[in-house]
Amino acid sequence: MTEHTYKQFTTELEEIRSGVLQMGGMVEAQVTNALEGLRTGNLPLLDQVIDGDQRINLMQKQLDDACNHIVAMRQPAAMDMRLVMTVIRSVTDLERIGDEAKKMAKSAKRLHSAELSFAPRIDLSQPAQAALAMLHAALDAFARADASVAPRIERQDAEIDASFKATMRQLITYMMEDPRTITSSLELLFNAKAIERIGDHAMNIAEYVVFLAQGEDVRYAKSEEAQRGADKS
Repeated sequence: MTEHTYKQFTTELEEIRSGVLQMGGMVEAQVTNALEGLRTGNLPLLDQVIDGDQRINLMQKQLDDACNHIVAMRQPAAMDMRLVMTVIRSVTDLERIGDEAKKMAKSAKRLHSAELSFAPRIDLSQPAQAALAMLHAALDAFARADASVAPRIERQDAEIDASFKATMRQLITYMMEDPRTITSSLELLFNAKAIERIGDHAMNIAEYVVFLAQGEDVRYAKSEEAQRGADKS
């Protein structure tokens, strides 16, 4: 590369890297607002989340286009190529987290607009805050190309999964004992599942950071290890 071309390439790489962090900040805000709207019944805030999803989708497309341009024009290798691949994968998960926030906002509107009298007392704040913390940690790890946080995020993901299963059991019990709670219970279950999925997507981003930093694809490591154990037995 000429010096001029190299500087352009460096600028383009920095733009996609910072673009992921910008998109991540937008997604964090969407999730935070969706959870706040669910808690308080703030309908204008929930509408803001629903309308804001289009900006998330547009940003994913712009970053995808930028990555495709880099691959076609710069033919990156080694660490640079890993960054491009990590960006492409990460923005897909960020866009899906944005989708979950939008789903939660729509569900929260149904819950609060209907003024349901028979709503179970289920507190989703703990898993919700844990999922947000996972997302923030995964984005911070991406910013620093730090693979060391992945095990901690994985443990948090397991805790959120366990919390979702416990919430599901509670809600099933409510619905069986009092059919009048079925509508509101299903909406709460919908939101609990969205929180669990946000944790899954944050875990995915943490795994992409491992690939970025170390060149190791750990996405299916657990499945492969379990399969090897099953083959031995």
